[in-house]
Amino acid sequence: MRAHEAGALHGEIGNSGPAWLRTPVDVNALVPQLWPRNVTRAADGALAVGDLGVRELAEQFGTPAYVLDEGDLRARCRDFRAAFPNEDIYYAGKAFLCRAVVRIIAEEGLYLDVCSGGELAVALAAGMPPERIGFHGNNKSVAELTRALDAGVGRIIVDSFDEIDRLTELARQRAVRPRVLIRVTVGVEAHTHEFIATAHEDQKFGFSLAGGAAARAAFKILDEDVLELRGLHSHIGSQIFDTSGFEVSARRVLGLQAQIRDARGVELPELDLGGGFGIAYTTQDDPSPPHDLSKRLNKIVSSECAASQLAVPHLSIEPGRAIIGPAVFTLYEVGTVKDVDGIRTYVSVDGGMSDNIRTALYDASYSATVASRSSTAGAILARVVGKHCESGDIVVKDEFLPADVRPGDLVAVPGTGAYCRSMASNYNHVPRPPVVAVHDGQARVIVRRETEDDLLALDVG
Repeated sequence: MRAHEAGALHGEIGNSGPAWLRTPVDVNALVPQLWPRNVTRAADGALAVGDLGVRELAEQFGTPAYVLDEGDLRARCRDFRAAFPNEDIYYAGKAFLCRAVVRIIAEEGLYLDVCSGGELAVALAAGMPPERIGFHGNNKSVAELTRALDAGVGRIIVDSFDEIDRLTELARQRAVRPRVLIRVTVGVEAHTHEFIATAHEDQKFGFSLAGGAAARAAFKILDEDVLELRGLHSHIGSQIFDTSGFEVSARRVLGLQAQIRDARGVELPELDLGGGFGIAYTTQDDPSPPHDLSKRLNKIVSSECAASQLAVPHLSIEPGRAIIGPAVFTLYEVGTVKDVDGIRTYVSVDGGMSDNIRTALYDASYSATVASRSSTAGAILARVVGKHCESGDIVVKDEFLPADVRPGDLVAVPGTGAYCRSMASNYNHVPRPPVVAVHDGQARVIVRRETEDDLLALDVG
């Protein structure tokens, strides 16, 4: 395919769509794996979350809005808890974090990883037990590390020699012994987008295994004997469906564990294998259920430990978007519908790249449906786009919608719980949408909508 001068998103024109996208038999049907489990199409044709219809939600809270199915979120926490009963399961704060979500994952028995002082502040304000917090980040400041130490954060994942020195000095000053993991770059290429693959050598995270930096970091911490080295941490990327990468990662990181044992006589008691398990954004995605992931990962770790004559360490995992991602959809209102000379139908909604940058940033694919009604019209291939002054402001690149889609319709985009609100911006001075949680027939705002007054309050010039 010839490259397009306006960018990759404009390279495929015409009305055929990608090869995996099939014309639906029923344009109103919902593909179950794409939607929160309590979302259905009600008798009146509109989507509903439990007993609450989206038209009612739009009238009460406005659009665009992120809609969280709290029952689905809790069920996903429980699914992972049941599948990994002996492991520590860390919810990814960077995927989406607010006080209500922190309380939910704490109540469901999960741990929490944070990667900034702001995320740590939200976690502590929500009452997350600090011993169940892991602190990530490649450039933690003195202030951030100080706050983590003073709060009693359970695990600090060290990422550089500078950080080891910084944390060691702070720990000495406070006469504390923080528990740390070493983030190891294992050189495994996850089959994912270049920007979210995190274990190849040429990137900013962790200590290189191949170059020996990871071993030197371990020896340094053990020899200085100020920080308590609990184990190693490996994270190979995000939106991963194939566990073969974890097999290679476990073999390499446990090889380092054996090297540390042989050199210092210490068997580290913990191992964090990361995670970043994939979710279904479209019908081409086929995520594994938690019990299958647990079976495969535990088999991998047990096998590699036996080969190296290591005791099986206490395992931690980080499912990433797999917990929050599918539990949320974004609700928009259609403003214009434009047929461009038979090339493509553009359906413009009242949000866009300010509330979901992932399509533009990662070339991510999403699905969509007309949410406020059902239709007897045939299906047309459409592109759902935003209201921003950018040709790349695309929410859903290709989706079949009813041919009678029109201004005033509500459109819902599933799978937006992870990274959409977290990465939202005020581009074009558009205020960010609210997050509305629905549970047991009740809806409540857990993150309020920004207003123009909020934007002006920051502008002190």
